[in-house]
Amino acid sequence: MLSRKISAQLRKYETPFYLYDMDLLRQTLQSAVSLAARYGYKIHYAIKANFDPRIVATVREFGIGVDCASGNEVRCAVEAGFDPSGIVYAGVGKRDKEIRYAVETGIFAINCESLQELENIDAIAGALGKVQRVGLRINPDIDPKTNKCIDTGQADSKFGISYEEVMAKIDFIRSLKNVKIAGMHLHIGSQIRELHVFEYLCHKVNSIVEHLTGLGLEFEFVDVGGGLGINYDFPENEPVPNFASVFSIINSHLKVGGCEVHFEFGRSLVAQCGELITSVLYNKTTATGRKLVIVDASMTELIRPALYGAYHNIENVTSEATDTERYTIAGTACESTDIFDESITLPKTQRGDLLSIKSAGAYGMSMASRYNLHDLPGAVYSDEI
Repeated sequence: MLSRKISAQLRKYETPFYLYDMDLLRQTLQSAVSLAARYGYKIHYAIKANFDPRIVATVREFGIGVDCASGNEVRCAVEAGFDPSGIVYAGVGKRDKEIRYAVETGIFAINCESLQELENIDAIAGALGKVQRVGLRINPDIDPKTNKCIDTGQADSKFGISYEEVMAKIDFIRSLKNVKIAGMHLHIGSQIRELHVFEYLCHKVNSIVEHLTGLGLEFEFVDVGGGLGINYDFPENEPVPNFASVFSIINSHLKVGGCEVHFEFGRSLVAQCGELITSVLYNKTTATGRKLVIVDASMTELIRPALYGAYHNIENVTSEATDTERYTIAGTACESTDIFDESITLPKTQRGDLLSIKSAGAYGMSMASRYNLHDLPGAVYSDEI
């Protein structure tokens, strides 16, 4: 990763900070965009993954759209210069003012997550004298084979509308005058590494589209979500995710006539370009003999390990020691779960060393907080060093 190559230069920056490899970001975006173009697929960037202004501006250079999960994300995308016609808005709890802003802005579609929400969008659009394009987010009841905390596509999930409910209320849906059911949206989860799951998704989508078009709905697009995982274990082995295989699977198995096919990638576009750089503050040994390394980053900068046990590869990028030790890497927050790794072997690590917590470009800074009144981390970009 980048930090190892420029470790001496990183000492001039106050830690903790996010280091972004802008060349790798562009390489990843180019791969996704060029491979999608072979099939005529449309990509939207899931801006919740990272809304850093430099990251967002670079994404915009590649002409892709934006997938938003809140009204403020829609606003962020618009203010960053994205064409509203490429913005989609999903989320289980959209406020009225957020829906109103989206309708007034003229975004591509609102992906609707409940029939009550659909009725509310219809009322708001009607009051504005507009007809709003909507994608029905249908829950396909598929196990995405991922962490249960980021699984969104099984039957009991809070996300989406059950297919059975859509079928039961089809006359109600067709009766609404201020919404146009223009598409269907399915997203089954994040960090999916077992790619056969996408094949199962295609078969579900094919069946649902066939039945609903038979009942009079006309779909212009099908949004199959995102969810493509990255290699957290060995990021250097796979710096750019396997977009080619996902697109090939979708092309082989998705049969939706002339519908546009849309994707919403977040993690897979930005995760590997980011590292969290942190300094070692102290070494200590517990009464049980466990060797702790206390670093100046914490769950306030990167909450994923504490929130749902996520793994990030960690490297000491400045130690020149040849002997190794087994450590627990702990942060500064006043929580026992503020641990980055319970048991990691590193070169002998001491106060002042710089550690890189890798694959942190997605759901790192975007989930940061000021708990314990910590400062928010800064950002350093490879093209500005």
